Amino acid sequence: MWMATLRVPYNARRLALGGFALLLLVLFLFPAQSQSVLQYLDGPVGQVVRIPLEVVVSIDEGISGVWHRYIALQGIQEENEQLRQDIEWLKGQNNQLREAAAATERLTALLHFKEQALPTLVAAQVIGRDATSWYRSVILNKGESDGIKPDMGVITPAGVVGRIVKTNSATSVVLLVTDPNNAIAGLIQRTRDEGIVEGTQQGLAKLKYIPMLSSVRSGDRVVTSGLVGGFPRGLALGTISRIDKEEGALFQSAELTPEVDVSRLEEVLVIQAPYGVSVQGDDKNVSMGKP
Repeated sequence: MWMATLRVPYNARRLALGGFALLLLVLFLFPAQSQSVLQYLDGPVGQVVRIPLEVVVSIDEGISGVWHRYIALQGIQEENEQLRQDIEWLKGQNNQLREAAAATERLTALLHFKEQALPTLVAAQVIGRDATSWYRSVILNKGESDGIKPDMGVITPAGVVGRIVKTNSATSVVLLVTDPNNAIAGLIQRTRDEGIVEGTQQGLAKLKYIPMLSSVRSGDRVVTSGLVGGFPRGLALGTISRIDKEEGALFQSAELTPEVDVSRLEEVLVIQAPYGVSVQGDDKNVSMGKP
């Protein structure tokens, strides 16, 4: 009899605990719905359950908000990565378009110069440079099959580049105006004094054999005199930057800054017929016939 009376309360407690667990499970699985139901309940049950239920709802809303923000950030990160890739691709396309535009502009200037000044010119591209320190030269993609021969002058619209010194069927070598082994007859435009332009070891040029009584000064421009084959009269060679006058010397000399930046050459023109054509100079048209 005593065991029977003890078994009933134990079973009741188990039933109560099971019901309470079921209630908590419902509250945790459906916190928002349970809170709306309990708002209409009064009494001890509603008061006891409402507080933990509100905590559960608050936690659930916080976790949900964090999760949605995480998903949104993941989407933004993927979008930013795609945008970065698109920007890099556009940069590459822009660089290619700029290079093509620059090449078109250079070739247009060469064509315009060829048509206006020297109709007997051959356009060529620089395809190589001398890798040694013995000579300052470049290699062109035109040779004997294109009518290129040694001693022909090489220019750009800006001025003199150098002279052809070696050819084969498909290529040719240009000795630059900055090479010490190159010599071109020059003329000071302002004073009309003549001299010889040679390259220097520093990659510049110098005008030698200037008469001692010449009034040459810094800033004077030097052009080809046309006295030596390969170049007509009036093509720009450079600008005098310094005068060297030694006591007792028979001639003056001057340091010359070349008109053409030979380190950035990409396209040039080779003069095939230097005589019988006129060149548009800075101050007048100069005949290119033999003096």
